[in-house]
Amino acid sequence: MIDRRLQYVVSTARFGSFTAAAERVGVTQSAITKSVADLERQLGYSIFNRTARGVLLTEEGRIFVERAARLLDEAQELFRGASPGSDPYAGILRIGVCPTSLEWLLLEPLSKLLARHPKIRFDIVGGTYDRIVQQLRAGAIDVALGYEAVFKEQPDFRREPLSSMPTTFFVRHGHPILACDDVTAADIAKYDLISPSGFAPNDYVLRKLYEEAGVDPSEYIHTIDNFPLVSRLVRETDTISLVSIHYTNNPTFKSRFTSIPLRASLLPVMPLCCATRLRWSPRPAVRAFINACRERQLMDHNGQT
Repeated sequence: MIDRRLQYVVSTARFGSFTAAAERVGVTQSAITKSVADLERQLGYSIFNRTARGVLLTEEGRIFVERAARLLDEAQELFRGASPGSDPYAGILRIGVCPTSLEWLLLEPLSKLLARHPKIRFDIVGGTYDRIVQQLRAGAIDVALGYEAVFKEQPDFRREPLSSMPTTFFVRHGHPILACDDVTAADIAKYDLISPSGFAPNDYVLRKLYEEAGVDPSEYIHTIDNFPLVSRLVRETDTISLVSIHYTNNPTFKSRFTSIPLRASLLPVMPLCCATRLRWSPRPAVRAFINACRERQLMDHNGQT
């Protein structure tokens, strides 16, 4: 009933290439390439810019994909709700997390959500800020969890505020910086540092920290979102990285790492949020996820971790 070309276009936008879309949809790459080209001729504009590494949405293409994805989602919702007594929470809830190092925040919310709605299915994607924004805008994910400061720059997103998450620096046990009686910004600037992407306004703070020490930040700062990789590098080198103060109470963290004692925090407090597309009304599963995230943070504030 719905033109299959819409599914091909949305899948291509979600997975970044005709090849990946073909594998997911179950047709040949040439079939998708031809169908998308036919659709672009019919519309009179290009949906994608083709590159050697895949495809990127044009501005007109972004608007088209948003509407096409909404049509497909509404059709799926319509058919799922056609039978009496159907569960409005059943189906896949696609969640994006940026940076990926925040994925641990999902532990309690997802456990509670699944206990309350057993037919819900999770599809979790971690990535850079740019990737998660593109996927949310294209409908590849239903909701994104991340720092409010970066989503605030997107006028087409709705932000559901969560509480702030103070962060601190951490290092391996036995790191030379731990011998300092009073760790200063200059002490931090002697070492490489790993920061997640889309970490505004801390990006500016971290760069300034190195600049004031008289060194080029680009020679010291790594940008890595994968926390297992971050923890490996910190554990095996003198590299410093960032972690939420709440997570420093985790037994696994304590067994491997030490937070750096600072007389005063060098980092601003970073409010979190859940972001959704402004023009689309969140599904019941999305609203339930946001509420579960708020419940989790309320537990943290009450000391019931």
